[in-house]
Formats: sequence, structure tokens, C-alpha cells
Amino acid sequence: MPVLLVLPDHQTVPIAEGQPMLQATLQHGIPHVHACGGQAKCSTCRVVVLQGLEYCSPRNPAEQGLAAKLRLPAEVRLACQTTVRGGDVELRRPVVDALDLELTRQEVEAPGQRLGEEKQLAILFTDIEDYTPFAEALPPYDIIHVLNRYFRLMGDAISQHHGYIVDYVGDGLLVLFGLERPAAAVPDALAAMQAMFQAVDRLNPYLRQMYGRGFRIRAGLHYGAVVVGHIGQGASRKLAAIGDNVNMASRIESTNKELGTQFLVSEAVIEAAGPGLVPHRSCARTLKGKSGEYQLYEVRPEQMTSFLAPEPPPPTDSPPADAGPGLA
Repeated sequence: MPVLLVLPDHQTVPIAEGQPMLQATLQHGIPHVHACGGQAKCSTCRVVVLQGLEYCSPRNPAEQGLAAKLRLPAEVRLACQTTVRGGDVELRRPVVDALDLELTRQEVEAPGQRLGEEKQLAILFTDIEDYTPFAEALPPYDIIHVLNRYFRLMGDAISQHHGYIVDYVGDGLLVLFGLERPAAAVPDALAAMQAMFQAVDRLNPYLRQMYGRGFRIRAGLHYGAVVVGHIGQGASRKLAAIGDNVNMASRIESTNKELGTQFLVSEAVIEAAGPGLVPHRSCARTLKGKSGEYQLYEVRPEQMTSFLAPEPPPPTDSPPADAGPGLA
């Protein structure tokens, strides 16, 4: 059986025919960094082959694509994709400093740790319409109270429809759908959005009774590939979503202000939702930071009937529905 002579660890590791180098090193306790989980989506598991390159398998299409993008020389290989046959190989791991080792241990040991995966998800951004004047009219402690109540209602609606809140940005939310139920990412997002509109309708009578004002929410939904993985450490560790499709969802949401709409979705959402989603209208728009025009669709709550879940009863501490005038 061939062996890997691994530096700077100075370990000799047996490797079976057809076994990726990364798998062999990890099996023998070498803390080999692999941020994407060994899917050839990153280069952190790269090794420099010092001797025995002729015994290494040729680059497969996945490795070749990344090597071309990063302009990696022939002796630099992805350990997650490279196998050995016919002789011993000496290699060096270049990503090995103390922080690399600490992060690798965290990836292996942290409960529920996601190492970084590309997933097809529905990405939802929401914010409160005209939040600044609303906040300026209330004392700071009341604002915190209102936001906590609002985020609690939004969180309940989101979790009931299998969504995951990735980030709170002031009064805004970034939510992912499809982590639990990939095939239902868009239907779950639409059902959650409907539930969020309903929750705000229940919250507004309370706000009008307490403060003489209510608010509406705006949302943008997109569907596409993003990389999700945990970042940070300890109590601050959280799931992050990275990629151009996250930016796309954010730009869609912000276009509501320009169009005077509440809920805009991308063409990818319309295609994934199928005939059950009938938009109110559509238009082609340029988006900040993006080239070209994109077709956006306005969706109104009453047009999502096929995605609705039963509306929960109002909370017992809510004031009567006629506690104040309706929004214009």
C-alpha cells in the first residue's frame, strides 16, 4: 500500500488505492483544513507535492476548474480530489498555522457545525417601511420593546415554515429557506411571508393603542445558489450566507421603496413556485451594483393562497381588532 509522507507534521500515512489524500490524513488525526467539506469548492485543503507527482491521479474536472481559476501550478493539488496509485508521495500542507489548526478543531468538534456548503436556497430580506420616523417618535426603551415583540412574531412565523434567521440588521431580517426542506424552499418562503404579513396585521392594533401608529413591512425574495457555513467562535458563532444571490435578494427588497410595493420576487422565484403563484404585476428594473435589467414581480398577500397555512389565533394579550384606525 502506498504511503503519504506528510510535512510539516512528519507523519507517514498509509493510503488505499482510490482514497483521497484528505480522507487519509484526517483518518490518521492530521488536522487538515477543508473549509468546503472536501467538495472542491475551496483550496484550503491544497498540498504541495514534493515527490511522487507521477503517482497522483490527474486533476478531475472539479479540481481543474479551481486550479485554473487560482492559477495553481501542477505540483499544487487539492487533497480532497487527489488519489495515489503505484508509489509513495511526499507532500507539504501550506495551510497549517495555529489559527488554521484551531479553526479545524472547531469545525470538527462544534455541535451542528456547517463547514461551508453550496446550497440552492430561497433568500428573504425584510425591513420595516418608514422605520426611521417611527423610531424617532418613540423613546429608545419603547423601540427596543417594539422590536423585541416584532422579532418574536416574525421568528415564530419563520420557524413554523422551516426558515432560518441568519441575521438581524437594525429592523431588517435575512432569512434562508431550504436548509431543512430543499425541495420546498420557495413554497416555505412564500408561506412564511404570508404568515409574517398576518402577524404584522395582528401587531398593528397593539401599536396603535400604545403609540397611536403602526407600520408595514417590505420584503424581497430570490432563489439561487449560496454558500452557507458557520463563522465566528464561541457564543458569537453563527450561520452565514455568502454569494451574489444574497446581494441580489437585498437589492430586490430595497427596490420596494422605489416602486411603492411591499413584496417583490425574482424571476427565479416565479419559476420555482410554479402556477400556484400569480403575481400582481411585473417590470424590468436595474439593480444597484448589478449590470443589465432584471424582471421583478410584485406579489400581494391575497395572491399566495395556495401557499397559506392556517392563521393562528391572536395572542391573548392583544387588544381588540378595532383598537385603532387602519393603515392607509
